[in-house]
This record gives sequence, structure tokens and C-alpha cells, in this order.
Amino acid sequence: MGKPTGFLEFTRELPSKRPAEERVNDYKEFVERFTDEKLNQQSGRCMNCGIPFCHSGCPLGNVIPEFNDAVYRKNWKEAYDILASTNNFPEFTGRICPAPCETACVLGINQPAITIEEIERHIIEIAFDKGFVKPNKNISRTGKKVAVVGSGPAGLAAAAQLNLAGHLVTVFERDAAPGGLLRFGIPDFKLEKWVVERRVKLMEEEGVVFKCNANVGVNVSISDLLREYHAIVLAGGSTIPRNLNIPGRELKGVHFAMEFLSQQNKRLSGIPFSEADILATGKNVVVIGGGDTGSDCVGTSNRHKAASVTQFELLPKPPESRTAQMPWPTYPMVLKTTSSHEEGCERKWAVATKQFIGDENGHLKAVMTVELEWKIVDNKPAQFVEVKGSERKIPCELALLAMGFVHPQHEGMIQELELELDERGNVRASDKSYQTNIPKIFTAGDMRRGQSLVVWAIREGRDCAQKVDEFLSGQSILETADDNAIARYL
Repeated sequence: MGKPTGFLEFTRELPSKRPAEERVNDYKEFVERFTDEKLNQQSGRCMNCGIPFCHSGCPLGNVIPEFNDAVYRKNWKEAYDILASTNNFPEFTGRICPAPCETACVLGINQPAITIEEIERHIIEIAFDKGFVKPNKNISRTGKKVAVVGSGPAGLAAAAQLNLAGHLVTVFERDAAPGGLLRFGIPDFKLEKWVVERRVKLMEEEGVVFKCNANVGVNVSISDLLREYHAIVLAGGSTIPRNLNIPGRELKGVHFAMEFLSQQNKRLSGIPFSEADILATGKNVVVIGGGDTGSDCVGTSNRHKAASVTQFELLPKPPESRTAQMPWPTYPMVLKTTSSHEEGCERKWAVATKQFIGDENGHLKAVMTVELEWKIVDNKPAQFVEVKGSERKIPCELALLAMGFVHPQHEGMIQELELELDERGNVRASDKSYQTNIPKIFTAGDMRRGQSLVVWAIREGRDCAQKVDEFLSGQSILETADDNAIARYL
């Protein structure tokens, strides 16, 4: 461990941010870097526990105490090598991961947890600065060709690992540029797109081929892929948003969150789009959904200079700290106030949207809401009950539906292949094989497991790549998070 008494001498600190009133005027990232002294102190807080639960909290099995120790000793090459051994894209997870590793940190029992996510971001950015991150061009090729459909975090991870194993990898992306939701969903103020482009360029230099505007099942024949490639990985994500079928849903001004977010990302990147502009400027905005996508809508609306921003959540307001029902090291469902909320937002809890109200021209002008309470009725399981007399009309010219995603798009590729689906509408494949009912077709990420975190998508892509490598080569040189965990304790 870096500093045996570090956790006693220093408390948790996060890097400074640009002031909210300043950062809402642009779309640049606004979290500053630690000073060398602060980075040394924060890494020195790690206790190198006898049983480091942070490993179990991290889906990738990142070797956290070891890279914290290397950071404390300022051995940046060692820190980078440790981190890169388990995580293909720490520049992504270091910016946008909710850090389940931190909620599992042993120090979190009675003190604020280690700033693992920030340390991870610093490791990779310092590694890029110092020239440690270089393309691996000494790869022995197997001659086997693999098609990866989808270039989100799962597809990128699978492609990177399969390329490392020596296979010839081509990534098919239906949008105009690679990255999936990293590029067209997550706002630039959380993840600037040069970060994605930097990684894609590195992968191209290593031999991965990217084909954009290539929509498999539409302008790319799935039959051609089956004929030309030895294996196919489907990593298209969970793309069908959950709808809100209430009166007035057809009104102009009611949009899915991802329509709003992806359009803004394209606007900033200079990528043309055919849809009419969706802008929050001067409007009363209501964001329906209390998760990260909803928070992204809040931050984007503030940058559009909305007249007001209100966010609805069905559930009651969560506690600010752990309760007896969410003991350490489980992931705590506590109140999360994001940087977007800090910039300006009225948050309403236990609220249901009953109706969208329009004007004579079919434009949204208000939403009708009702308050909810969680009750046990007639000895049945607890359920939401509307509070009588709590109906309220709220002015609104732009409503954004940020209620999550239900499953991947079935029309087109999935139906054409006649792939089996699970009970939730995802492509059926076990986490033991990642193999669909068609032996040479594998699937990973949200398309297989359902809507989840970027860190889980990377984990799925890595694990799926190992199974594809075994399928093609009989055995695999690739490691999974489980392999790393077993090796660590032997």
C-alpha cells in the first residue's frame, strides 16, 4: 500500500469544477485535474485491504489497490499497465461510470470511499500525455474474419480483444461515426468526442476496420456477413425506448430523450440530420425519468437556455445515505445529485404524468400530473396509489421521455436471422457462451443483458470476445474478469 496512514490523514476530495454559471455556456468538459499533491493524497488513502471488495464492485475486476499504490509512487507506466490489463477504455469509465467500485470500497464502511474513478481517469490521461498508450502493431494474424455489429462500448471492447487475439475484425456501425451512445447519446460536457475519436484512431492503427453508415439488415446484407465472416458479434445495444402512452402523446413537443440528445451531439460534431430541430431554448422543459439519461437532458436543456427545467421521478425521494436495507458493500439506492442538477433543475418525486395538453395547433403547452404514494391495499403487495386531489397542471412546451429502454430493435437484422429472444425481448445467449441459437453468431452488451452501464458493456464485450476466440481457435489467449479474479487469489 502507498501510505499506511493515508486514510487517517486525508479525507476524500474531488477535483474542482468550473462554476455552473460559466460551464452552461458551452459543451466542454468542466472537471479539472487533480494537482500532483492531491492525486498523491487521494491514492494514498487506499488501505490495500485484506479482502478488497472494490474488485467485486467493479464489473471489469479492475486491480484497484495495485494501481492506487503505483499512482502513489508516481510509477505511471506501472499504473497504466495494471489498469489496461482489465479495462480497454479507462478514458470512458473514468468519466461516465457511476463507480460501483467506490460503493464497495472497504473504507466506505465508516469514511468516504477512495476516489477510484477519478484516479482511473488520471492514470489514462497521464499515460496518453507520456506516450505510454501506443498501438500494438506486432499482432500475429490467424486469418479468421470477425464482423462486429455495433460500435458502442460492448462492440468496441469485443473488437479490441478479438483484434488482439489476431483475428481480422471489421466493425459495422449504422450511424455516421463510431462510438454508439458514447458519441450520440452521452453529452459532450460529460465526454468530449475527441476522447472517443482518439481511441477509435488507435484501434484503426492496430488493424480494426470501421465501416460507418452500414446498417446491417438494411443496406448491408446479413447473408453476406454470414458468408464472408467466420464469426459475428451482435452488439447493437438496447435501442427501443420505453414509451408513455397517455392522452396527448402525439402532440408536437413530446420527444424521446435520445432524439434530443443524439441530435445535439450531431449538431456539435457538424454531422447533418434530417429531423426538425429539437431545442429547449426559451421553453419550459419537463424531463420524465430520474436516471442518468434524464440528468443528461437537464444539462443539455440548461445549455440551450431553457426557461425552466423540471424533472419527474415515479419513486419517492431516496435517502441521502445508506439505510439498514442497503448495507455495505451492496450498491446503495441513495439520492444522486449530478452536476446537471447543480446547474439548475426542479426535481419532483413520486409524480406520475397523466396527460399531455396541447393548444389549438397541436403543440404541447402543459402536462397534467398527480402525486403518488406507496401503499399496501387489500393485503396485496405494495403499489403506487394516486393521491386524491393532487392533480396539477404544469406549463411545458418540451417534454422529454427518459424512462429507459426496453430491448433491441427486432425489425430487420434480428427478425431476418430468426434469433431467439428471452422473456424481456433481448437476444437470448447465456453469459457462459454468449452464443445465440446460430452457432457462429454471438451477442454482448445491452442487446443481450438489457439496458445497463457502460462498464458492464465493456465487460460483456471482453468476455464475449474470449468465447468467440475459443470458437475460432479451440482455445483462447484472452482473459476475462473472472480469470483475472481467480489468478489474483492463487
